[in-house]
Amino acid sequence: MKANNSNGLPDEGMVPIRTVSSLTGVNSVTLRAWERRYDLIKPIRTPKGHRLYTMADVELIQQVVSLLDRGMSIGQVHQVLDADKVRAEPVVEPEFDFWSSYQRRLFAAIAAFDDGELNEIYNEVLALYPVDIVTSRLIVPLLRELGERWAQGSGSIAEEHFFSVFLRNKLGARFHHLSRDRQGPKLLAAGLPGEQHEVGLLLFALAALDWDYRVVLLGPNTPLGELPPVVAHTAIQAIVLAGSLEVAASVVEEELPRLCRVVTVPVFVGGRITERYRDAIAAAGALPLADDLNLALRGIDSTLARH
Repeated sequence: MKANNSNGLPDEGMVPIRTVSSLTGVNSVTLRAWERRYDLIKPIRTPKGHRLYTMADVELIQQVVSLLDRGMSIGQVHQVLDADKVRAEPVVEPEFDFWSSYQRRLFAAIAAFDDGELNEIYNEVLALYPVDIVTSRLIVPLLRELGERWAQGSGSIAEEHFFSVFLRNKLGARFHHLSRDRQGPKLLAAGLPGEQHEVGLLLFALAALDWDYRVVLLGPNTPLGELPPVVAHTAIQAIVLAGSLEVAASVVEEELPRLCRVVTVPVFVGGRITERYRDAIAAAGALPLADDLNLALRGIDSTLARH
């Protein structure tokens, strides 16, 4: 197939669901939910039942993602598309913020230490929305709010730990379930030395799987000296490191440059550490990533000349 349009997408032929996920950042579970529950997309089925999508379908999905990113719910998107009222300007919803509704439900479940309710809400939201939108609109604000509540004395560290453990377990299980049969470049993902949190790294790994990357996940607090042998032995094509503001300056100023000198693959750094050390990260020979998961993955795609 040849690429002629402004998006660089093939303008003829049909593509399978895995390719659509890679092009749009929407995982196959969500695409199927949009089809079954909202009749948003109508792929063609092969005799064996496999879904095939046209480039018009891909463009429609990208339009849906754009509307979701402006704050619309999937139900509202369906109504807008049905009414043919899609507008270029941002959508304003002053009367009801459905992400706040999800957040209130999650807070109530956390305060009650209700694992079952958390599980129900988690499964509902991740079935309907791309992981990067869930991350930016719900998970990250919720984690920050939990931290602020604890600091102000209105919440407990037990609540924060309860949700973090729940999220880590669910994201880890989802990662292992989705990591089979990916065909794209292989990324090595790890937390910087001293970084004890892994939720952000797991969220990135899930988004990378949606883009058809293969991911070797090492988890938090990984010594950088351990990475070069992994790169050499497993045909890694890029390293992605994550860190918060708690990571020591010496990691960025001494250990990161040493790693970049040793390996021959691109080294990317994401997380809140980029807010404080963006210039030092670049000086070390690494590439700072955007906070937005889709933008981060587009940056990795561009560097690897993937599309």
